Amino acid sequence: MLSVWQALTLSHVSFSQWQDASYIHRLLVGRLRSWRQSSWLFQWADLLAALLIGLVLSLTPFVSRGLLLVLLVASASFWAMLTLADATEPKKTTPIYLLILLYWGIATVSTALSPVKLAALNGWLELTLYLLLFALGTRVLRSPRLRSWLIVLYLHVALVISVYGLQQGYFGASALATWVDPESPMSHLVRVYSYLGNPNLLAGYLLSAIALSLVAVFAWSGWLPKALALTMFVVNTDCLFLTYSRGGWIGFAAMLVVLLVLLGYWLSPQLPPIWRRWSRPLLLSSLIIVFLLAAISVVFVKPVQERFLSIFAGRGDSSNNFRINVWTAVVQMIHERPLFGIGPGHNAFNKIYPIYQVPRFSALSAYSILLEVAVETGLIGLASFVWLLIVTFNQAVQQLVRSRQLGHQDGLWLIGAIAALVGTLAHGTVDTVWYRPEINTVWWLLVALIASYGTNSFSLPVGYHADLDVA
Repeated sequence: MLSVWQALTLSHVSFSQWQDASYIHRLLVGRLRSWRQSSWLFQWADLLAALLIGLVLSLTPFVSRGLLLVLLVASASFWAMLTLADATEPKKTTPIYLLILLYWGIATVSTALSPVKLAALNGWLELTLYLLLFALGTRVLRSPRLRSWLIVLYLHVALVISVYGLQQGYFGASALATWVDPESPMSHLVRVYSYLGNPNLLAGYLLSAIALSLVAVFAWSGWLPKALALTMFVVNTDCLFLTYSRGGWIGFAAMLVVLLVLLGYWLSPQLPPIWRRWSRPLLLSSLIIVFLLAAISVVFVKPVQERFLSIFAGRGDSSNNFRINVWTAVVQMIHERPLFGIGPGHNAFNKIYPIYQVPRFSALSAYSILLEVAVETGLIGLASFVWLLIVTFNQAVQQLVRSRQLGHQDGLWLIGAIAALVGTLAHGTVDTVWYRPEINTVWWLLVALIASYGTNSFSLPVGYHADLDVA
């Protein structure tokens, strides 16, 4: 069974031999290394790359898609320059690269076979830019200093967004769209959206900020930075709940469980023996207390109660009914083109979906990440995407175990990345805000953060077991 898991997760695959033998690798990597040696620009290559990523992180929630496209093209171009001019590129790599290349290749085939090729090409180009942002992010995030700087930047941007969201929640905000059924008892509900213009999108964006800010409480040194991290966690969490996004709440619950389990695992060796003995009961008690508090808010806070119970209303809730009708149409689309789908991107979806839609239920997406991947790239694309997730989480856990064993405090950020990805996926089971650039850029940079910890050897030390026993 262990050998099957190792084969599935590519745990013992050596990429250095492939790199040495690959004609494509030798053709592309380092072709301009002589220029790099004489170039003043490339002396600051990593810093410039970090600045580009910093611009993407700081401007994406506030600017138009056109300007973001310019930033993504600039990031992709800079990565290409670095790859062509770098003499040291990649002896340090992980299986995540191979699975991302596979997923991109399947998306390319889907584009070529799409019944709406021009529309799919637009989605393919957008996906390619996100994956090149991942590639650039992996290079930059290998530096602990640049990694720390980018995380701090993202958390401060999220704090600004959350503060404005709280202002809307406590002082009122005009609805930019019909986020609540006007005929329901919740029609009076104020759902905050901050600068993102959509409460569901805001909730998805804040999930990663909540995970990283809680980890920062333990990762940052000094009482003042820790107090700032705790403030960020409280403000971001409060703002998320004021979005009244049911998908966001589901994502938050899944993320919080992962955070508590992994933080308990990480901190257990640092505890005195008596506390270590009680770590499991304390962890279980913490989870129970958190969910009891949530239950109390459901029972006694009327808007929360109404919003929470609507999750289980089935077609009795207009939002649920809308999603069910969209999912029904999407399943029919997948049945018609099961192998490679209709091609990537919302433009391709908008061309094909009207043929299958239930009358009066138009939609811009499948309202589920897995269904969206399946309808765009087929069941083959869905299988590659799930494989990518498995390999990514496996690599994250392996590197977390390794960092804990070696006492590397930077390994804490892996906990935040794992929890954020889990929360986003849980949210994405009932929504597709994942495809919006505000979330997609953060998602691929979190995957890049995990990949940046990789080494040539992916196996754990002999005799070391990667169980998540917090005791």
